[in-house]
Amino acid sequence: MEKLTENYKRLLSQTSTSFHRYLYYKVNWNSRMIGIVGARGVGKTTMLLQHIKNQSDASHTLYVNAEDFYFASHKLIDLADQFYKMGGKILFVDEIHRYEGWSKELKLIYDYYPELHVVFSGSSVLDINKGVKSDLSRRAVIYTMYGLSFREYLELFEGIKLQTYTLDEILTHRTEVIPDFHPLPYFKKYLRNGYYPFALEEDYEKKLTAIVTKTLETDIPEYANMNVSTGRKLKRLLAVIAKSVPFKPNIVTLAEVLGISRNNVADYLLFIEEAGLIMQLRDQTGGVRSLGKVNKVYLENTNLIYALADNDGADIGNIRETFFANQMRVTDNPITSPVSDFLIGERTFEVGGRNKKQKQIKNIDNAFIVKDDIEYGCLNVIPLWQFGMLY
Repeated sequence: MEKLTENYKRLLSQTSTSFHRYLYYKVNWNSRMIGIVGARGVGKTTMLLQHIKNQSDASHTLYVNAEDFYFASHKLIDLADQFYKMGGKILFVDEIHRYEGWSKELKLIYDYYPELHVVFSGSSVLDINKGVKSDLSRRAVIYTMYGLSFREYLELFEGIKLQTYTLDEILTHRTEVIPDFHPLPYFKKYLRNGYYPFALEEDYEKKLTAIVTKTLETDIPEYANMNVSTGRKLKRLLAVIAKSVPFKPNIVTLAEVLGISRNNVADYLLFIEEAGLIMQLRDQTGGVRSLGKVNKVYLENTNLIYALADNDGADIGNIRETFFANQMRVTDNPITSPVSDFLIGERTFEVGGRNKKQKQIKNIDNAFIVKDDIEYGCLNVIPLWQFGMLY
C-alpha cells in the first residue's frame, strides 16, 4: 500500500487546478459511490485528482489505478479494508473496468463500509453499464464525461473564457457579442485538434490513433470475449464509417464486406458507440441514447474524422453535422429528421455552409438554418460555432 500511496502523491503534485472540465461542477461529490465514465483521453483521471487536490480532507484520501501491478496479487476489497482501518475516508479507483469482478467487490465495499466513500472511473462504458445494472443498482451514481466543448477549448487552449448558454438562449440570439473576438479561426483549429485535452501535447494525432487502436483491439474484445481477428474487423468497420458522409448503415452490405454474420453487425456498432468512437442517430422512436432505427452513424467527434479519414474523406458537410450532433447530445437528444438533418424536440435543424438557403425547411414550423463560416446570426439563422457554448 505504501507504493500505491507514493504513486498517488506524485500524481497529485503534478496535477494542475487552473482549468476544470464542465463535469467537475455537476458531480455531487458527497454521494457515497460515484462512477465517472467516458472514452479514453477525455480527462477523467485529471478531474479525479483535481477534486482530491481541492478538497480539504485530502490526507484521508487514496487514489489508485486498477491497472497497477498491485492488483495482480491483491484484492480491491482488501485494500479498502486496510485503507478504512487506517482512517481512510474516500477511495478513488481509476480504470475500474480493468479489474476483474470489480462491480461485485464495489458492492461489498458499499455494504460493509458505510462510512467509506468510493469514486471510480472507467473507459469501457459497456462494462460499467453492465456492472452497475447487475451489482450496483441504487448504489452508484453514474456520470458521463464527454470531450471538450468549443467553449472549453477556447479557455484551455487559447486563454479565452466565455460563459455557457442554453439552447433557448442561442436560438433567440441572447448570446453576448464580444468585442474583437473572431471565433472562426479558433473554430477551425478546434474541429481538427481540440476535442481531447491531451491535444496540448506533442504528436496528438499519433496518440489519438493509438487510443482508437487500443479501444478496438483491447477494450472491446476483452469485454465481448472477442479474438484478435474480430478486433481487426472492428477497425475495418470504423474505417468504413470514417470515410462516409455521413454513414447510413446497410447491415447486409456491412456483413458481406467484413465477412461476419448480419446478426453481429448491430452488436459491433453498439460496442464501438459505447466505447466513445461513434454516434448512432436514431429516428423518432428513439434518440442517441435509446432504442430506435439507426438512420445515420457519425464518428464521435470531428478530431477523429481528421485522424482516421484520408484527405478525401474529411468531407466538410460530414464535419459540420458531426460537430452539431456531438455538442448537442451532451445537453439534449438529437435524432434524425425525415425532412432535414436533425430534430431536437419540436425543433428542426438544417446544417450547412454560409450559402445554405431556406429551401430545405420551407413551410416547417420552428425550423432553423445552422450555418458554418458566419460569426453571428439573425432570425432563424444560427452560427454553427455557437452550439459549442452549451457546456
